[in-house]
Parts: sequence; C-alpha cells; structure tokens
Amino acid sequence: MTTVKKNVAERTHTPKPNLQAIDVIALIVGIVIGAGIFRIPSLVAANSASGFHFILYWIMGGAVSLIGALCYAELATTFPNTGGDYYFILRAFGRRLAFLFAWARISIIQTGSVALLAFIFGDYASQVFSLGDYSSVIYAAFTVLVLTGINILGVKAGAYTQKILTSLEVLGILVVVLAGFFFAPSSSIEVADAAPGGGGSTGLAMVFVLLTFGGWNEAAYVSAELRSGRKLIASSLIISIVIITVIYLIINLAYLRGLGMQGMASSDAIAGDLMRLSFGEGGMVLISILVAIAALTSANATIFTGARSNYALGRDFAIFSILGKWKSPSLGPVNSLLAQGLIALLLVSLGLFSRDGFETMVEYTAPVFWFFFLLVGLALFRLRKIAPAAERPFRVPLYPFLPVLFCLTCLYLLYSSIVYTGWGAMVGIGVLLVGVMILYFNKKGIDRE
Repeated sequence: MTTVKKNVAERTHTPKPNLQAIDVIALIVGIVIGAGIFRIPSLVAANSASGFHFILYWIMGGAVSLIGALCYAELATTFPNTGGDYYFILRAFGRRLAFLFAWARISIIQTGSVALLAFIFGDYASQVFSLGDYSSVIYAAFTVLVLTGINILGVKAGAYTQKILTSLEVLGILVVVLAGFFFAPSSSIEVADAAPGGGGSTGLAMVFVLLTFGGWNEAAYVSAELRSGRKLIASSLIISIVIITVIYLIINLAYLRGLGMQGMASSDAIAGDLMRLSFGEGGMVLISILVAIAALTSANATIFTGARSNYALGRDFAIFSILGKWKSPSLGPVNSLLAQGLIALLLVSLGLFSRDGFETMVEYTAPVFWFFFLLVGLALFRLRKIAPAAERPFRVPLYPFLPVLFCLTCLYLLYSSIVYTGWGAMVGIGVLLVGVMILYFNKKGIDRE
C-alpha cells in the first residue's frame, strides 16, 4: 500500500511557485549574455559601414528583442505553463505540431544549445589548462554532467547556481569594459570611427546581432513557477531585455574605443585581442576564464529551462511518459534532466569527429529554432481569435503591428539560417523529419492521448 501511495504521489506532483522575479531575470540575463558577446561583435563590425552603424545595429537588436518579449509576455501571462512555447503551440495549433516542437526541443534546439555552450567552455578552458588532443570534448562532457547533476539536486539549487554564475559573468564583463575605456593604448582609439573595407550588409549584421540576443524566450518555461504571480513575467522580461541591451551597448562601445572598426572587423577573438592590448598575455588567460564562466552561466540556464518542455512532452504524450514525472516540488523533472543530459552528451561526442563543434551546433540548431519561433509568433494571433475571453493581464501594445513585425523578423532569420549555413543545418532538419515520421506512424495514438 505504501508503495502504491508513493507512486501515485509521484505522478501527481506538479510545478510549484518556488521562483522569485529576480530568479527569472537572472535566468534570462544568464542565458542571453553568453559567450557570443565575446565572438560575434567582430562579425557585426565586418558588416557595418561605420562605427555609428555598428552601434545602431545593437540598438536595433535590443528593440527587436523587446518586441518579441512583449509578444511572449502576453502569451506567458495569459497561458502560464511549464511547457512554455510548447504549450502555446498546443493551444493554438493542436497536439501534432506541439508534439513536433517538443521533439525538436529535446533532440535539436535545447540539447544542441547545451552542447554548443559546453564546447565554448571546453575551448576556453583548454587555453588555461589543456587535457590533450580531445581537451575541448572532455571539458564539454564534464560540463554537461556537472550542471545536469546540480539541477537534479533541486529547483533551488539550479536557481541559486544561476544567480552566482550570472553575477560572476556580469562582473567579468565589467573587466572587459574597463579595459576598453581605460587601459587600451591611445593609438588604437584614433581609428575608432574608421569603417572596414566594404560597405557592409545590414541584413547579415542583424542576423549575427539577433543570434547574440537569443534566449530571452526561455522565461516562458518558468511562468508557472513564479512565486509573485504571472503579472511579473511581463516586467521580468522587459527589465531583462533592457539590462541586456545596456550591457551589450557598453561592452561594444568598449570594443569600438579600444580596437576601432578595422581592429574589430579583422579579429577572430575580439575580447581576447582587447585584453591582450590592455594587459598583455595575462589578459588572454583572464578572458579565457571569463568566457568559460559565461558559457557555464548560459549552459546552466539552458539545462534548467530545457527540462521543463521535456517534462511537458512526457506529461502529454504516452510514448514519452517517462519524462512526464515531477519527482517532488523541490526536485523537479529529474527524468527529463537525465534524458536531456544524455542527448547533449551524444551531441558533444560529435566533437570527436568534427574540428569545430561550436559551428556545427550553431548550424544544427538555427533553422529549426527560427521555424518554431515563427510558429509561436503566429500562435499569438491564433489564440486571440480562438480564446478571446481568456484573461490577459498583459496585452501586446500596438497590436497587430508589433506581432507582425516579430513574425517577419523570424521568417527572415529562418531563411538566413538555411542559406548562410552548411551541412549542420541539413542534419538538424533531418532530425526534425525523424520526428515527423514518428508523428506519422503514431498520429492516431497521439491524437487519442
């Protein structure tokens, strides 16, 4: 009898409001401000006609992200659910597309992102202390194992770890900012307004900028766990985007002042070049530690939120029922975390066969990510139509103009992520098609569940 009661209790556990608004803000800032800000600005500079345009693109990136956040704020406050995007698609378009999204998230989007961030940590940790020929892969696998283990310890352990890592990350960014504004030699400042060789490409520059801003939508996955009520999801999203935009503007102004447009455009490691210019070779070690911390911050947040959609997949579809168990209010979706960690480790193992695991994972995840991002944008219109009476604590201002602009941006980035990437994108699309096949052969079972 005791065993039966225990099993019933395990099945009936649901997410509890254990998180505060500051936890959500730390989560969003930690996901978005990852290692990309230490690599991508050089690509943006190479496609900018001048220093003015370079900074303008980052402001535009913040504006586009804010528009997207406003759309997500309406969805998350109207339909708060641990499934996040999955639940919005489910309500708007039905079980089949929801299943396909959940499949994509566990096999491509989230696990690919975890592997990508683990590779970044491995690359930079190897510069501090190499473990041999496969050093990056070893570090990446270790990262997945440790962070998954921390989150299995419980919701509060994962959230507490996130706040510590985010604080260290922001502190480290301040070091780079100080280097650019106060320690870079004056000779480099003279070329700050010089344009790179070409006239630049606004479209391509924005692709890179918005890649750096990616991840704020993860707040939707913890909307049901926010202790202070669903109205604070909207303010948490807006505050997070403002914080991220300000940080990005400051660090990019530091890059511009310290290296100039030509220096940025020709750099393969923009933060490292700035730190070397300011502090010598010791600066390179410092930036390696900084980028490693940034990667850990984003990886932990990605693992934390990814397990929530996996839980929703198992909760709603019998074929993946093992994932739909919430062990206890404090422990969370342990089975989902384990499955996510295993798949991420398999993707990390591709690093044994590919020399650039980071680029491979970017290509692998991008097209599928932007396809479903577009679908969530369209879900806002659909849900306004089919659920007009639902209580909406927050409504997107300037509807429908802002949601249309958001959808058009997603459509353009979907196109770009296919046209401008390599074989990794095709592999990701192929894995998505495997999900289509599962859906096709089991569609009657999925519709009945």
